[in-house]
Amino acid sequence: MADLQQRLLNDCYGQDRDTRRHWYSPAAKAYQQVRPRYPQALLDQVMEIAQLSSSSRLLEIGCGPAIATPAFAQIGCSITGIEPNPDFFRLAQQTCQPYTNVALHPCLFEEWTPEPEPFDAILAASSFHWVTPDIGYPKAAAALRPKGHLILLWNKELQPSADIFSQLSPLYKRYAPTLNRAYENQATQIAILKDLGQMVVESGHFRALEAGWQVVNVSYSIDQYLLLLTTYSPYLKLEAQQRQNLFQGLRQSLESSGDTVALSYISAFHIVQPC
Repeated sequence: MADLQQRLLNDCYGQDRDTRRHWYSPAAKAYQQVRPRYPQALLDQVMEIAQLSSSSRLLEIGCGPAIATPAFAQIGCSITGIEPNPDFFRLAQQTCQPYTNVALHPCLFEEWTPEPEPFDAILAASSFHWVTPDIGYPKAAAALRPKGHLILLWNKELQPSADIFSQLSPLYKRYAPTLNRAYENQATQIAILKDLGQMVVESGHFRALEAGWQVVNVSYSIDQYLLLLTTYSPYLKLEAQQRQNLFQGLRQSLESSGDTVALSYISAFHIVQPC
């Protein structure tokens, strides 16, 4: 867990606020287009555990381009959404335009002014690791009613098969050695998710952890897969020419195996209550 905490500090919440605010701007539209959605069966389970209904008040932290928001808006609950990135915020406004029960605010959670009435639930869909823990955990707990729920949704990075990963590995070694990591199989991803859940409990502000996950298999075109990679932080850090060289090599290698890429990912949730 210590390694994961250090990585999140270095790559996510440890960056200054302005960097965090604009981090995904170069990939905002791509993020909306190709980032995977959360399976409806998983969302149904979350809504049941959190006892959400049309009368619920929900705070969403870091809604991004509103990938998860509509599923919760459609049950009729009142949603206050917070999103600091200006490009994500505009996309979220477009996505949520049909939902009069959604109000969006352009700010970091650290800068958000809590509302007088507590929320029934707080949602963070693949976003809470961008919030400073020393502020995020106590502020989230204080914003909830005593029996409310903090809902953390996660979609782990989409993975090709181990064979395709091995096929592409030499290209990473050549063009982007910092991205040449060990293959994350399902057991590795589940272990990471377990650590993320344990971090919430060990914050001392939450209890009664409930967790669930499912494996999702999808097929992307090569164009979609390369576009997806541009939305992941390690690729955002690459210099433009370095990224271009890497992607040209990846495309040539992938095209030698067909027109599509078979991928899988783990979609998961953690649900806790304030202490």
